[in-house]
Amino acid sequence: MEDLRAIEDEVQNKVAREERLHQQRLKSVQVWLTRVDNIDSQIKNLLSTSSVQLQKLCLCGLYSKTVCSSYSYGKRVFLLLEEVKQLISESNFDVVAEPAPRSEVEERPTQPTVGQELILKKAWNHLVEDGVGIMGLHGMGGVGKTTLFKKIHNKFAEMAGKFDVVIWVVVSQGVKTSKLQDDIAQKLHLCDEVWMNKNEGDKAAEMHRVLKKKRFVLMLDDIWEKVDLEAIGVPYPTRENGCKVAFTTRSQEVCGRMGDHEPMQVKCLERDEAWELFKNKVGDDTLRRDPLIVALARKVAEKCRGLPLALNVIGETMASKTTVQEWENAVDVLVSSAAEFSDMEDKILPVLKYSYDSLVDKHIKSCFLYCALFPEDKTIDKEELIDYWICEGYIGECQVIKRSMNKGYEILGTLIRSNLLTEVGTHDVVMHDVVREMALWITSCFGKQKETFIVQANVGLIKIPKVKDWGVVRKMSLMNNSIEEITCSFNCPELTTLFLQYNNLKNLSGEFLLSMQKLVVLDLCGNSSFKKFPEQISGLVSLQFLDLSHTSIVQLPVGFQELKRLTHLNLTSTKRLGSMVGISNLRSLKILKLLNSKVHGDVSLLKELQCLEHLQTLTITISTELGLEQILGDQRLANCITSLDISDFRKKPFDISLLVSMKNLNELWVVSCHVAEINTSMKCREMERDSSDLQNTTCPCFTNLSIVRIINCHSMKDLTWLLFAPNLVYLDVTFAGEVDEIINKEKAINFTGITITPFQNLQVLSLTNLPKLENIYWSPLPFPSLRRISAIGCSKLRKLPLNATSVPRSDEFSIAMLPPKQQDYLEWEDEDTKNRFLPSFSQWRR
Repeated sequence: MEDLRAIEDEVQNKVAREERLHQQRLKSVQVWLTRVDNIDSQIKNLLSTSSVQLQKLCLCGLYSKTVCSSYSYGKRVFLLLEEVKQLISESNFDVVAEPAPRSEVEERPTQPTVGQELILKKAWNHLVEDGVGIMGLHGMGGVGKTTLFKKIHNKFAEMAGKFDVVIWVVVSQGVKTSKLQDDIAQKLHLCDEVWMNKNEGDKAAEMHRVLKKKRFVLMLDDIWEKVDLEAIGVPYPTRENGCKVAFTTRSQEVCGRMGDHEPMQVKCLERDEAWELFKNKVGDDTLRRDPLIVALARKVAEKCRGLPLALNVIGETMASKTTVQEWENAVDVLVSSAAEFSDMEDKILPVLKYSYDSLVDKHIKSCFLYCALFPEDKTIDKEELIDYWICEGYIGECQVIKRSMNKGYEILGTLIRSNLLTEVGTHDVVMHDVVREMALWITSCFGKQKETFIVQANVGLIKIPKVKDWGVVRKMSLMNNSIEEITCSFNCPELTTLFLQYNNLKNLSGEFLLSMQKLVVLDLCGNSSFKKFPEQISGLVSLQFLDLSHTSIVQLPVGFQELKRLTHLNLTSTKRLGSMVGISNLRSLKILKLLNSKVHGDVSLLKELQCLEHLQTLTITISTELGLEQILGDQRLANCITSLDISDFRKKPFDISLLVSMKNLNELWVVSCHVAEINTSMKCREMERDSSDLQNTTCPCFTNLSIVRIINCHSMKDLTWLLFAPNLVYLDVTFAGEVDEIINKEKAINFTGITITPFQNLQVLSLTNLPKLENIYWSPLPFPSLRRISAIGCSKLRKLPLNATSVPRSDEFSIAMLPPKQQDYLEWEDEDTKNRFLPSFSQWRR
């Protein structure tokens, strides 16, 4: 047996060497090794009982006291010895392995790519993990999903025998189950005459029977809706069967429906990667002709915003352009009207349009096209965008603003998951430049009627652009320009939307307004020199949305009271507006924004507001005790307030706990106030609850409060009351000279009687000029959502409430401290915490 073991070791070593060279051991070798293992265990059993058997022998081992037992034992020894001899005689293996059979993979042609190496590695490693059965890749059209998918497919050809078959199917929009069955059957060699005569159910049964015996990979390229694997006949992939289903799609929502709830997104290329791809397509010969061509080529590549489809097509088009003038013309065309660029309408925009076509509801399509009114690369505030949609009628009739807002957020989610919009932080979205060009192309009836949507935003205009036919103009966006006046009149009978925000507008003629009888949305925000609105505003009988925020308007014209359909009025930061007399005549008004305007919530204003029976959202500044008392006395108005600025309460201390009756308060500013010390009355005011209820709800008070700004309040020593704001997202404390800690331990226990973990939804913590601040919280906290801590001029702050597990993703988290040397004096919970967060320090940035 010792000889056999030695031979077994030699064979095992030989097999191991061959397997390292991707060979597969012969079945006969494996059978022999298995027999050796079995014989080895039997020998060990015999030896373990040998002493007992020897004791049964007598007369020098010539006689046994138990003859039968000794005979049986001896026979086993004899037979095993013969088998060991037989195994030794069969051990002369000249060959122990052979080339492993490869999976049945028909390699697909692919082109060289740039910038996809990291996502390819990540996707491949994830897909081949044990236990991963479903994997989705999603991204906008033209981003390179199919190219990446082909590379993943071809890598299966390198795997030795792990899968029996790898099936590639292109799934077109609206594809039928029978077509998918036939495509898969073709790969499985089932597609004969008998197969073609079967119905879908029989085909599914046959396919399931065949695939159940195989370890397969099914790759579905470009799916637009959930593919029902059961209906097709594909066994669901599990850890037990080791099968895989992978797919690409433009919709993140489809990924969830397919069962991948954490799909990988294929994103546009970074700037350097995009330039490399574009440079490869143009070719060195063209770029070497003139240094100016290189600079212009970079501008052209920038216009593609990292979208591989655009980089490839435009790069190929420009490869033959060898003069500076041709490249200058290309830049001009891409800036002014990209849809007119060569091949744009044929090879780029139609590809992207499939995503638009997949939107099932015409209102969602209108909401998407509306986003093209904003300048390139401009982030769009979600709430502001939804306000526009509501007034334009895209969200449907709903008397309750909150329901309309929720519907708007649902539409936004659909557009984001379809990769037609990109989310930026919590509050904003942005539209990719090439997607924006596609949207403008659609609004122009595919280039046939370019004056339906006139969008010249952020292009340096100093006056209204020339338009051939004002009668066809429906929407016009001239935002972010330098237009100073509009004195001429045009006949704009179909115009419903006019964006003039962020110009230098000083004068707007009444005649111009009178020509727009169908105008629904008028935005003049950010025209700081705009002081007077013409009386002809009364002629805007269809107007529903008016934004005059951040203007210098002094008073509202008398004609203003005739806007009977006005539902949204924004007067935020109108620092010179002296009166709101007559606003009670705006009977349709639902949203009124007065935050940080000169008009404060005094008694006279409140009387006007009480007449607005449809008012549902109010943002306002209150600077008198009587004004606060009056508004708190009207519960309907108190519930309307979403943003509140409490300013200049200096004589009598202001008690924040008074605000708990404002059930919908979302944003709170406390500016230049003497804030009262909050005692345990905070616990009982407006909320008679037992401790178990408090534990369950975490906070019975400021449930909707997400933004808090405390500015120039020098009496408060802490902000422990924030324990009652569980959904706080943004906290800014500035110029509060006496604040020495944010949450006080003793008060926290007194307030609640239990331990509440604060800041579970906090994203930004900004602390500025707090000379006495020593502590934020007494122990490390979990911050599931935190993205930034900023501590500027907080010289006594020595410890942050962090440990190594406080922030889930430190790569998306930053800490800013000024002066920078203050970070050298920080005390850390332990060395792991220090090592994790030191890379998060950055120079202060807003």
